[in-house]
Amino acid sequence: MKKESDPRNTEFVPYVSPDKSLPELTLLACGLGILLAIVFGAANAYLGLKIGMTVSASIPAAVISMGILRGLFRRNSILENNIVQTMTTAGEAIGAGAVFTLPALFLWDLSPSQAMIVFIVLTGGFLGVFMMVPLRRLLIVNEHHTLPYPEGTACAEVLKTGDTGGRNARLVAGGFLAGGLVKALGDGFKLFKTEVETQIANFKNAVIGIDIYPALLGVGYIIGPRIAGQMLAGGLLGWLVLIPMISFFGAGSKETIFPAEAPIAELDAWGIWQGYITYIGAGAVAMAGLITMVKTLPTLIRSIRDTARSAREYRLSGQALARTDQDIPLKWVGLGTLVVVIVLAFAPVTNVGILGALSIAVFGFLFVAVASRIVGIVGSSSSPVSGMTIATILIVTFLFKISGMSGVEGMVAALTVGAVVCTALAVAGDISQDLKTGYLVGGTPWKQQLAMMIGVVASGLVIGAVLVILDQAYEMGSKELLAPKAVLMKTIIEGMMQGSMAWDLIFLGAAIAVVIEFLGLNSLVVAVGVYLPVHVSTPIIIGGAVRWLIDFFTKDEGLRRLRKDAGVLFASGLIAGESLIGVVIAILIVAGVPIPESPASEKGWISCAMFLAVTLLLWYIARRASSDKASSRS
Repeated sequence: MKKESDPRNTEFVPYVSPDKSLPELTLLACGLGILLAIVFGAANAYLGLKIGMTVSASIPAAVISMGILRGLFRRNSILENNIVQTMTTAGEAIGAGAVFTLPALFLWDLSPSQAMIVFIVLTGGFLGVFMMVPLRRLLIVNEHHTLPYPEGTACAEVLKTGDTGGRNARLVAGGFLAGGLVKALGDGFKLFKTEVETQIANFKNAVIGIDIYPALLGVGYIIGPRIAGQMLAGGLLGWLVLIPMISFFGAGSKETIFPAEAPIAELDAWGIWQGYITYIGAGAVAMAGLITMVKTLPTLIRSIRDTARSAREYRLSGQALARTDQDIPLKWVGLGTLVVVIVLAFAPVTNVGILGALSIAVFGFLFVAVASRIVGIVGSSSSPVSGMTIATILIVTFLFKISGMSGVEGMVAALTVGAVVCTALAVAGDISQDLKTGYLVGGTPWKQQLAMMIGVVASGLVIGAVLVILDQAYEMGSKELLAPKAVLMKTIIEGMMQGSMAWDLIFLGAAIAVVIEFLGLNSLVVAVGVYLPVHVSTPIIIGGAVRWLIDFFTKDEGLRRLRKDAGVLFASGLIAGESLIGVVIAILIVAGVPIPESPASEKGWISCAMFLAVTLLLWYIARRASSDKASSRS
């Protein structure tokens, strides 16, 4: 193997040279990749329904892959591990595409069939892969020095330091056990309550609370203090400003003001949140998504121009391609895209028609170009996929309405188009990170692209069952399963189609997003904080605070990176452990296994003590990375 050499004035040489072949797309790698794609797809589906966010699975998958392939099967091919993490991210992307949109069908009481869900996510997933292939040379190779692809680069570093894979795998496993244990004790055996809140004295309906969920702690650590802080700012704006303000001005009113179902004087904080704040939050998220789209228009134009130029240069080049530069042939990419679009146009399972299929083709390619470039800068976890999906739904719903397709049929068709595009964007963003990892370690692009499609199929075939199980156990849209992004999509479509949206509240939220943007903050992150209960943002900011403290007390840059990575691995385990135990509890509830209805103890200090213990454990795991490093050198 050649060591990586990447100065700007020399040709880049990957970790595994192009003229060297190692086991890559093997049956063992595919089997493990399929299993992890299903596991992380289910975990991210639960997390996305809970808080409206998903997290990257590439690094945990790489670590688990090395622990299994190297530890159990004595396999020593970095390219096999790269294939496994590529397949696993397909599950994460399918989970995001599904839960950001499709729960709206459950909220409409339409009981979507498994065939419909599978068809939507598979077509969206395939389009995401196909449409990214022509962009690889431009974004991954030509802009190697300008687009860092943070998760892809970090994953490559994890793979290249595979000799530490056993220790890193233990970090993920430790987090998995801690997160799963707390989830089982809290929501399974109900030994303590998992939501603690308190009313602020002499401040009517001003409530602060916290959800006792290790997964949210892990999310906060991964996204960092800045994003977590802006999300909390949105939550505080909703629960310490807007809700008390509505309570004050509506205290003397005995009339019910739409869209709430009771007079304001009779509503508590949760009633006001449900009746008014969700609409304000929806308007804020919608406007923030549109602002994000406007800000990325220059990137969109450059992407289309550079993609066309790259394709033309590719056709004119007659030289043989190295192994590390071989994509799926463009003729097969074009044929695959055409087949998927035609099938979408005439498939009775979705009934989007030619207009819907053309919309998917146009918006899919345009936004895939944006998403693939944006994740190269901000990473997959911060990619504004929902904002681009909102823009798609707004335009498509308008087109369907003026074409005469309205009512339930029109709403379902608009949501279906949005779901296919959303899935394509999520898959394209994740495979962009994977291809960056492959470029750095010396993977074969066409094998990664094929692996991604295998992962799409594996996770796509089971994601419908996961959604059904979670809906039957917790009910979509309830406090236990908010499905915030899907509720937002549903609200927008209904408002466009039926004219029944609370437009004053929507416009108020939109104005808030504009003000936030002028303040120099990330309007989309703050808007999500407004939309969600503050109870969700509180544990996230605690995770972000742990990350800030680790950085603040670690002056050495190399040690800071080591500690951050150790914490990220443990935090990823917290997320995976809690999320998967949440799915298991849902399965038990659906199967009729008796689950206690109320917690054994209502004492909030017990719940807070449990959360504090996990927080201190995360701090300890990250801080002790220095001693691990010292011991590894001895």
